[in-house]
Amino acid sequence: MAASRLSLPLLLVLAVAGRAAAQDYDFFYFVLQWPGSYCDTKKSCCYPKSGKPAADFGIHGLWPNRDDGSYPQNCNPDAAFNPSKVSDLLSSLRAKWPTLACPSNDGTTFWSHEWEKHGTCAADVFDEHGYFQAALRLRDQLGVLAALTSAGVNPDGGYYTLAQIKNAIREGTGFEPYVECNRDEAGNSQLYQLYFCVNAAGDSFIECPVLPNSKKCGNRIEFPVF
Repeated sequence: MAASRLSLPLLLVLAVAGRAAAQDYDFFYFVLQWPGSYCDTKKSCCYPKSGKPAADFGIHGLWPNRDDGSYPQNCNPDAAFNPSKVSDLLSSLRAKWPTLACPSNDGTTFWSHEWEKHGTCAADVFDEHGYFQAALRLRDQLGVLAALTSAGVNPDGGYYTLAQIKNAIREGTGFEPYVECNRDEAGNSQLYQLYFCVNAAGDSFIECPVLPNSKKCGNRIEFPVF
């Protein structure tokens, strides 16, 4: 009996330790992408089979990251993306997490990559459905495009400073993103992706503990039309 009573606390300790070990990250990067900048490059783009997406920021991903700048990836090869598990979210995914890669496709390849590389590393918090649902909710919560346009930063091919973009988003959303730029065919720096940070539970925005190592912006940043 004594041995039996001792085994339960031990099992609880092992269970907690196993859960802690499973969470091999400290926060998430939540990354939004401007479709006009994805398309306005030498590589160009292809619209998804469902048609041209709306002129709004789409989701690139929700990526577990560590405070030291490293990140886990491809954490469960057995957890392949299953579209049937997100069947109720597909219309929202097409609208808010569209694919612009060529050749045109229905988005399944993109979503599969994001879930299998990144989402499986947050299995202690999300199953497949929960992962995509959380990203959709986070995007809606921010309202980035409205924050920019309210401050006069419009996707009309005009040029803005990095400070104008950051200040507009911080004023409108409460959080300042890391801004990543790419280059158009003429070599102009253009607003490409925005990195926000989310707590390890995947439900609240936080100030970023570490900034990503990605392409920086020039002094004049184009906000291209889409």
